[in-house]
Amino acid sequence: MADFVERRWRSADGLSLHARDYAAAAGEARLPVICIHGLTRNARDFEAVAPWVAAQGRRVLAVDIRGRGRSDPDPDPMNYKPLTYARDMLAMMDSLGIARAVFVGTSMGGLITLMVAGLRLRAIGGAVLNDVGPEVAQEGLDRIAAYAGKPVDIRNWDDAVAYLTRTMGPAFPDLDEARWHALARRSFVEGSDGVPRLDYDPAIARPFSSKPPPRQSYIAGLLFRRLARRRPTLLLRGELSDLLSAEIAARMRRAAPTMHYAEVPHVGHAPLLEEPAARAAIEAFLAKLP
Repeated sequence: MADFVERRWRSADGLSLHARDYAAAAGEARLPVICIHGLTRNARDFEAVAPWVAAQGRRVLAVDIRGRGRSDPDPDPMNYKPLTYARDMLAMMDSLGIARAVFVGTSMGGLITLMVAGLRLRAIGGAVLNDVGPEVAQEGLDRIAAYAGKPVDIRNWDDAVAYLTRTMGPAFPDLDEARWHALARRSFVEGSDGVPRLDYDPAIARPFSSKPPPRQSYIAGLLFRRLARRRPTLLLRGELSDLLSAEIAARMRRAAPTMHYAEVPHVGHAPLLEEPAARAAIEAFLAKLP
């Protein structure tokens, strides 16, 4: 039996969007948590994290960003951008009557969180930025651009696992075969023909390829400082990350001296948030929030 219920809401432009809603454990009411995945990912990335957070007394919403998972694809691929996604998150909050939440954003999900801070800072009670910031390393951008939205020949689940180990293997050198198979089930869905397919609209990469994002953005820097200086913020970095280098993380910490920080050992971009170091940092961070 699922430990969540399905939620749907409409975006401003009429798309039907989806989230998994995990009920908080009994006890004193606390701020809910909104979990936002990365570029080619979906809500299933949080299938282990969300129940763990809910057990700490917080309602958790793990979203499928438009074009991923069970959310509608966008007929206009140029809408696949963080500003659109941030507006979708606020529409979800409004539809569910949530005034304020703690945001947990992995990679692109962290950039969406920065956009939410720019649109409606009062909606954010705290934020976890998972291996992302207003500046990113070119090496990581190039790696993501090499596979996101590209055609892939997948015939069975073994092929799906092989694809993930090719594209993500260096980031997770310690994952065993069982964990790779579990990650494949989060990344692919089985079609009516029994063949797995990546669980996102390939067109999500169109804006990325037509106009590659800058390594550093002045606006993103302003949004980061707005968030991290005015709201409790935790930055997580994978020790092996090729997107958020140690130097970039150091600059972020200098720009926001009160920001919490933790490094997840022997993991690259982006930590799964199931690692002991990541969980310890998140648990300590959430314990300080209402």
